[in-house]
Amino acid sequence: MFNISSIYPKKEGAKFDFEYYLNIHMPLSIHLLSGAKGFVGVSVERGVEIKEMNIESAFVAMCHYYFETLTDFMNAFLPHAKQLQGDIENYTDIKPITQINEVVISRQNYAQPL
Repeated sequence: MFNISSIYPKKEGAKFDFEYYLNIHMPLSIHLLSGAKGFVGVSVERGVEIKEMNIESAFVAMCHYYFETLTDFMNAFLPHAKQLQGDIENYTDIKPITQINEVVISRQNYAQPL
């Protein structure tokens, strides 16, 4: 399985419109990609601050798509790349970092022992 991530680093003075991202961009992205062969799942994460512990997130947001193969992702994404990448300017002025990983361990329910 492969994880394709778009990571938005926190930058002083940068804008990130979570309302647009969560209510317009991500539903569009999920609609376009989730029906494709090999689609496994998607998650969106928002960086948080813990002021009491002086912890500041390095990233504003991360989006993770999971596909069975990298080829499955490329086949799903490339026909929509221009539309999806063109929409980035509608919610942020941060240039996202793209990270592609092969998932070697994945488990969603940690309450049960291995």
